[in-house]
Amino acid sequence: MSDPHPAADLLTVRDLLRYAVSRYREGGVVTGHGVTGELDDAVFLILETLRLPIDDVNPWLDARLTTAERRRIVDLVETRVATRRPTPYLVGRAYIQGLPFRVDERVLIPRSFIGEILFSDRIGGDEFALVDEPEAVGRVLDLCTGSGCLAILAAMVFPNAAVDAVDISADALAVARANVDDHGVADRVTLIEGDLFAPLHGRTYDLILTNPPYVEAAVMDALPAEYRHEPDLALAGGEDGLDIVRRILAAAPAHLALGGGLLCEIGTGREILEAEYPDLSFLWLDTEESDGEVFWLEADHLSGA
Repeated sequence: MSDPHPAADLLTVRDLLRYAVSRYREGGVVTGHGVTGELDDAVFLILETLRLPIDDVNPWLDARLTTAERRRIVDLVETRVATRRPTPYLVGRAYIQGLPFRVDERVLIPRSFIGEILFSDRIGGDEFALVDEPEAVGRVLDLCTGSGCLAILAAMVFPNAAVDAVDISADALAVARANVDDHGVADRVTLIEGDLFAPLHGRTYDLILTNPPYVEAAVMDALPAEYRHEPDLALAGGEDGLDIVRRILAAAPAHLALGGGLLCEIGTGREILEAEYPDLSFLWLDTEESDGEVFWLEADHLSGA
């Protein structure tokens, strides 16, 4: 008796990739959680499910898979289409700057532009451009840490720093704990539950990093189904998306050491912030995929906030 499962006729990675992209397009799948387009999403799903390196599918295209592997991938593709769950949640992993992080629906899927700003120079052999001496950085704060990815990257970029990672969600911190342990930085990254600066009791930092919720209300109301699987708490930033950013700007001066700085991702609210804070010297930092969505402010420029 023939096997009725769709995987029966899909023998190679190439076959499965074609099938996945076709099903994504038929099902109206929306991408964007660290991938660009249906092809990238399908490649990530297949390679990560097979625990193969995700940077290049070409060496594996003609690899023949076992029946169990083929069924597993087809079932995941069908789940992706039927439930619209983002692929990182289906495979339980996301990558930022090539490093893997555990993810599930308790946390935002890592995709912050700050990761590139922090880490790309380091990969190229240069120092973090915004800090003259990374080795001299003693204390770093990551606000709204979520999965803990930026705190972990910071611990790698600033080898002598103690990193505090704060989130209001106990569920998110449970995921962050697993990632901190996976990357072997538990001795340097402290996870703290609380609302922004409230649990820090006046501590000061050489560097504050934050990728806060910044999606405006109208966009929240129109989010595709994929983004509805992420926690609203990690996305919603109020009517114009900047409610939490304003709170951070107001409180950050009291928590920055002399010569320190704030690195903050805000999405598309640049014009609003510049109009509202005309005395602040925002330095806007572009990345490969963003333009004016991350700013840097030095401590001595923040007093006017």
